[in-house]
Amino acid sequence: MPDAIDLWEIDDRPDSEACARVLTDAFAREPAASWICGESGAVRRHWFAATLRTQAALPGARRYTLAGPGERPLGAAVLTPPASAPSPLAQARWAVGTLAHCGPGACARTLRYLRAAEARTPEGAWTLEFLGVVPAARGLGAGRRLLDRLLADTPAADGVFLSTADPGNVPLYRRFGFTVLRRVPLGPLGVVAMYRPPAAGR
Repeated sequence: MPDAIDLWEIDDRPDSEACARVLTDAFAREPAASWICGESGAVRRHWFAATLRTQAALPGARRYTLAGPGERPLGAAVLTPPASAPSPLAQARWAVGTLAHCGPGACARTLRYLRAAEARTPEGAWTLEFLGVVPAARGLGAGRRLLDRLLADTPAADGVFLSTADPGNVPLYRRFGFTVLRRVPLGPLGVVAMYRPPAAGR
């Protein structure tokens, strides 16, 4: 693994499967992923693959991966454009695939999470759906590199929205200008909705 994180390469056009592989590992202990998928790595892998295939079909959807020279990606980020939603057909495909590979509980908990966390997304805001770094690369600045890049790239005239069920993420996002909009209890989770207003002059 390179010593200088700044030399790692960011791919702004990775396929959804590459992102799904990274996020499957990165979210192995993340509270919301564990609540939705349980402890099974196979279920989590299928859930991320189905979810990111659906997200990739949205016009303007953005994905990033980060890797050292010649290495497999170690971090990934996924953004959804403002006011976008999968078509009914895409939603049906997601539901069928998720039911088949992850079970009805994963489907139901996903929908509950989305309703609770994204019910009042600020109008016009992009949504940072996922940002994750595999355990072996944590503490090296990989998440910061990805977040710096996606915030610089995103034409967010009305800001960026996210939700997290990991309390450890809240201070990180605060350092990048996000503020807490609300806290939502959801089963065993404490979901925090956050918003970063557009930078001046953008």
